[in-house]
Amino acid sequence: MNVTKGFLSVASAVVLFSTASMSQEAAKPEAGLSVHYEELTAPDFVLAVAKSEATCVIPIGILEKHGPHLPLGTDLIDCREVALRAAKQEYTIIYPAYYVGQIFEAKHQPGTIAYSTWMMLDLLQETCDELGRNGIRKIILLNGHGGNEYFLRFFCQAQLASRKDYAVYLFDPAEDSSMEAALKKLRKTTLDGHAGEEETSAMLANRPDLAHVDRAGQESGEDQKRLANLKHAYTGIWWYASQPNHYRGDGSYGNKELGELILKLEAGLLAEMIRSVKEDTVTLELQNQFFDGSERPLKTKQ
Repeated sequence: MNVTKGFLSVASAVVLFSTASMSQEAAKPEAGLSVHYEELTAPDFVLAVAKSEATCVIPIGILEKHGPHLPLGTDLIDCREVALRAAKQEYTIIYPAYYVGQIFEAKHQPGTIAYSTWMMLDLLQETCDELGRNGIRKIILLNGHGGNEYFLRFFCQAQLASRKDYAVYLFDPAEDSSMEAALKKLRKTTLDGHAGEEETSAMLANRPDLAHVDRAGQESGEDQKRLANLKHAYTGIWWYASQPNHYRGDGSYGNKELGELILKLEAGLLAEMIRSVKEDTVTLELQNQFFDGSERPLKTKQ
């Protein structure tokens, strides 16, 4: 997955900058109150729900090959780092490691864990339901894996199938020309997308001990274009046709400076989103109106 695509193409954040500094000051964690869900005691969890304004971020990754040089858990390792950096700016609860998502296209590569379709949907739905039962009213999905893009959008739409007392938000940032310009200055390659320059850079900034850049040239990350003659069509085998090595780009060009910038920019956007979600009173109100109407559709004003 392209780190920029995985994060920048996955999240939104609009907030009044005049209130940002005040919100950040108020969000400084109390002594001993962790942002890690699994580290909280039961009494501290109650405090954390209140302090987070009933918000929780679920960073979602996958177990899959990332070229010959990055770890199988790259997507979650990096998106959890973004979540933790954002939580330092705006307090929220960070859900434990979540490795369940769509990855059928990598089943031919060693280490891939590809769960069945209904299991993926049911597990995420029950996770959200359980968070709701525990007082979380606003759940933010932070996607670190490109293959989850359509799956998570469908999941968000599926929340309208039955009444919920919580809302699900998918981090989906808008394009930012100044951000793209800053990243472009540091990029050295043009082909990227999975274990390439950006994703390798993020790992070098986050967990350099897991980035084996010296191995990045052992396999090709070039586009094989094996479906180049197919016109106006989409098929599930498209990724395998283009990138059978499950590698797109050249991780040899990864560098820590670029990785730090990627993580910093992503964390800033996510922190903005968390603040806007905390302030949001409209989504749950509209959901309730919608569910009321869906129970009595003939009474909906035409």
